[in-house]
Amino acid sequence: MGKLLITQRRGKGKLVFRSPGHRHVSPMRIPEDGNYKIKDIIHAPGRTSPVLVLDGTNKKKLYQIAFNGAYVDQTVNIGKIENPKSGDSTYLGFIPDGSLVHNIETVPGDGGKLCRTAGAYSQVISHGEFVSIKLPSGAIKNVNPQCRATVGVVAGTGAKDIPILKAGRHIHYLQSKAKKAYTVRGVAMNAVNHPHGGGNHQHVGRPSTVGRGTPPGRKVGRLSPKRRKIK
Repeated sequence: MGKLLITQRRGKGKLVFRSPGHRHVSPMRIPEDGNYKIKDIIHAPGRTSPVLVLDGTNKKKLYQIAFNGAYVDQTVNIGKIENPKSGDSTYLGFIPDGSLVHNIETVPGDGGKLCRTAGAYSQVISHGEFVSIKLPSGAIKNVNPQCRATVGVVAGTGAKDIPILKAGRHIHYLQSKAKKAYTVRGVAMNAVNHPHGGGNHQHVGRPSTVGRGTPPGRKVGRLSPKRRKIK
């Protein structure tokens, strides 16, 4: 009897494929406007960057992604700031051209979606009806000027340079992200375990592109490209 495909097992949502949410510190969102003092800098499982613990109102702890140069007892400002410094979060319309920013909102008020991993940043290019930013991939994205972002670069730049050294550590490292440290090629499996398996030598044996409406037991390989509307 063959096994289910890894994508089918993941889709069932069992614990081994879920991110261990009970270990996570908190959702990292840009807090409401105000002045906050950094109380502590901690490690958060599942994140490559450190996390700032901020003193909020009513002695409530708030959390934010750490930036390069952050230190305990530093004050960070959030809101409408004319000349923001590193660590301040403000609206993209107030951030000068050429500034480096991270934790950028794509919709006003969503708390930040872009450039949140260690060492990540985008660059503000121009202002107009929309603010143009250059993403780490090199793509240019136009964002609403009312979207907020944090000035500076995400801390933990060298996180990916730390050597893993052994397989067990790699598995534990990726468990917090609900990722697998290893993958098995479909052509290396038996025919009962994968549509690409079987045969006298390792080859797919059919076109490796599949349609988007393909049933789960056959939907492996490369998805067929989206149809483009010809104007």
